[in-house]
Amino acid sequence: MNNAEISGVKIPDSRIAREITQHVRDTETDLLFQHSRRVYFWGALLGQRKDLKFDPELLYAAAMFHDIGITPHYHGSQLRFEVDGANAAREFLQGHGIAESDIEKVWLAIALHTTPGIPEHMHPEICLVQAGAGMDMTGRHQADFSDEERGAVITACPRGHDFGHQVIETFYQGLKHRPGSTFGTFNDDFLAFNDPEFQRADLCSIILASWRG
Repeated sequence: MNNAEISGVKIPDSRIAREITQHVRDTETDLLFQHSRRVYFWGALLGQRKDLKFDPELLYAAAMFHDIGITPHYHGSQLRFEVDGANAAREFLQGHGIAESDIEKVWLAIALHTTPGIPEHMHPEICLVQAGAGMDMTGRHQADFSDEERGAVITACPRGHDFGHQVIETFYQGLKHRPGSTFGTFNDDFLAFNDPEFQRADLCSIILASWRG
């Protein structure tokens, strides 16, 4: 339902938006694809409600690429999955002649979407991807949407059965080979939840053990 319109918000109908849709559809599972589309709707609806001036095409690009770094193609990477996704979006947009200043917004929106406390002070596209992801993963900002809007987004971009456990497993599979990339983020929760032997890095212990002698 790419033509769904919810409270005046719909997916951009430009050539690049259609190509983004096809690229991500071909790369991600349906669970991640629909999640990414919901992130766009949640973010765009919040932006509209807060009267933020954002570029729907850039917001859509960032929302659709924001989790592509967790897919099997990147299971050999040691980078943070957010950086893999940001780099993939940058490469795609450069191939379509998008201005570097706009590409930087998309890159930052993806790279920072798991870093609360910073995106909300940056460009609207950056703020809204993080807000949309928070809404879809944890229900943050639910009070900002009507029952009708929530139902319409889920109808347009189905959440499916047992989204919570499935997305936790998806992130575990995408992160278990690069545990070091989760240090300093909440992504280590995915590893701790699935692997009882996983040991989180402890910054205080690292500080106390440093600079000996």
